[in-house]
Amino acid sequence: MAVIAHLSDTHIDTGAEDGGRSVDRTRAVMEYLNGLPYDLDAVIATGDIADHAAPAEYEAARELLTTRHPLLTCPGNHDERAAFREHLLGEPPSTGPVNTAHVTDRFTLALCDTSVPGEDHGRLADETLDWLSGLLADTPPARPVLIGFHHPPVPLHTPYVDGIRQADEHRLADLTARHPNVTAFLAGHAHTPAATAFAGRPLLVAPGVVSTLRLPWEDRAHPSHHVHHGLPPAVAFHVLDDTGRLTTHYRPVL
Repeated sequence: MAVIAHLSDTHIDTGAEDGGRSVDRTRAVMEYLNGLPYDLDAVIATGDIADHAAPAEYEAARELLTTRHPLLTCPGNHDERAAFREHLLGEPPSTGPVNTAHVTDRFTLALCDTSVPGEDHGRLADETLDWLSGLLADTPPARPVLIGFHHPPVPLHTPYVDGIRQADEHRLADLTARHPNVTAFLAGHAHTPAATAFAGRPLLVAPGVVSTLRLPWEDRAHPSHHVHHGLPPAVAFHVLDDTGRLTTHYRPVL
């Protein structure tokens, strides 16, 4: 079987107001993953790596996300592509979409950039859809494909997040309809573990590392209090077995 750890929304903030909280919570998650007595097939971080897209935040994230496991990242709406590339990935700065793939003989994992510069909602750029189309065309039909990104392409019944979800999702649905080996979609952005469906496949949403979204039916002291800071960070494990069946476990990191 293949095991993929999925974290999201670390929101690394090196400013004084954060008090090291985001760094401490991200470190706890990574120490947990690095301490596992099992070599994971991949670790993915689906966006909002930094809170303000500052170089110092990405440099801190680069150190924090160091792992012996294969690591893939993609931007979220709090990230900025050029700084993400230069200070997190160590690549020349560029404002083009940050897309990456991890290809093995058992599965293909594609992380797509849904960030829209200057906006909070998401959308897959034409360049990203062309890249994904080529990757899917080059993938053997029997090999499972997992597609990850930051913004969920469907409502999760959480108004604060649903208003800034992925737009024009029909384009992704149309593309993947031609590739039945696409097994599931993986997302972040929502700061809450969730499981739903999109385009006839599972859509699995990672918990937030920095905080947890309050659901509409949960108590809050004020309508603007969207997040809960007291719950522990958490991570998802996606397990792909030899039959191609995907199972997801959600694990808090205490």
